[in-house]
Amino acid sequence: MQHPFSDLPEFASLAADRGIVRIPMEQDVPFTPRVRALIDSSEFQRLRHVSQLGVVSHVYPGATHTRFEHALGVFHNAIRYLWQLGRDPRFCALIDTHHAELLLASALLHDIGHWPFCHPIEDLSLPGMSAHESHAAEFLKPETELAQALREEWHIDPAEVLDVLVARTDRPELRVLRSILSGPIDIDKLDYLERDSLHCGVPYGRHFDKHRLIQSLVLNEAGDGLAINQKGKTAAELMVFARYVMFSEVYWHHAVRAATSMFQRGFFELHPHLDLGSLFRLSEPDMIRLLRQTAKGTSAESILESLLGPRRSLYKRVAEYSHYESQELYNLIARRPYAELVECCRRLVEEINRRGLLGSEKLSPTDIVIDAPPVHREIEFRVSIYYPKEDAYRPLGSVSPVVEALARTQFDDYVKRVRIFARKDVSKQIAQHPDFETVLRAACELSS
Repeated sequence: MQHPFSDLPEFASLAADRGIVRIPMEQDVPFTPRVRALIDSSEFQRLRHVSQLGVVSHVYPGATHTRFEHALGVFHNAIRYLWQLGRDPRFCALIDTHHAELLLASALLHDIGHWPFCHPIEDLSLPGMSAHESHAAEFLKPETELAQALREEWHIDPAEVLDVLVARTDRPELRVLRSILSGPIDIDKLDYLERDSLHCGVPYGRHFDKHRLIQSLVLNEAGDGLAINQKGKTAAELMVFARYVMFSEVYWHHAVRAATSMFQRGFFELHPHLDLGSLFRLSEPDMIRLLRQTAKGTSAESILESLLGPRRSLYKRVAEYSHYESQELYNLIARRPYAELVECCRRLVEEINRRGLLGSEKLSPTDIVIDAPPVHREIEFRVSIYYPKEDAYRPLGSVSPVVEALARTQFDDYVKRVRIFARKDVSKQIAQHPDFETVLRAACELSS
């Protein structure tokens, strides 16, 4: 029996082993004429100059890979998911060739709205700022090369792609596509865990059986999202653990968060003087250049130069509080809007200066930053396991102690900590002062 999607050019290209491009790790990505039409557009080429992990490269030097590379990896995963799910009669009854092509195009373009340092900026929740998925509409306007390529080469209306990226309609087939692109076992996570792990030089994100997980894909009981059969249970458990460790050891590593919080504070100080719409269309080098230029003579100059300037000087930890240690201070500071954290910092600096914790030396408002878990939480790992002998679906968490422990909302509480960072030359003196926590508590209570 012929596979329902075998006639798609991308599958034929892989089968013939021609028209492919190679990306790490040893992935052969189909480079058909219609794929090339999207990739060669100026809107897509921009992703070559947007790094995947931003300031993480200040701590993990190899983490200079781009959204461009990641997009190709997600596209490759979409092909593999389609090949597996094409064996599921329920999937094929719902997803026709056009929707299969829509998934491939959406996978390739899922990050088209990303701007440099996107996630740290989004966590600031600045007024009037749209999420990067919504920003994708800017690059899919009718006159763009990308929109023309979608219409002419793929026979897809750009509005269809936008509907997959940010739900505007609610139909079962689109819910399935969205589940593949953004869900507990989606093609995005599958790529970034492995790719980020590879480029950071750590093993954590690669220690799960990606192939086994893909081979176990089926539709969920409702028929509007993904599930896995019982053969994929162990692979799913290991994926949950991989995600947990990548957050703990890479994304929320204390030095990575020092760099992130420095960038956020500098950007927060500058944002009233920036045209965000224009800024978010820039490449990363151009954005850095503009931020440094705009920061000259402002309160943001010192902190941004320490991070983005020619000489690296990351802030150091003064204190750290977690959900399970120092819970009172953690609860006082975690998940507060970023503007409130800035106000806490301002009061903290004022009190340190007033009480003379550093003797005669006076701190400036941006010499201390507070890093805390943002208001929003990570997506919970909710996926069902299908047991064919019983024809029954069970939540993975109910049959897996690993998932029960690591993939519920507590995930955020255990990997994301409250940290206070300060300028390197004063951090130790502040950390060792016996009155610091009293001053910190007072500053944050007054600001709550």
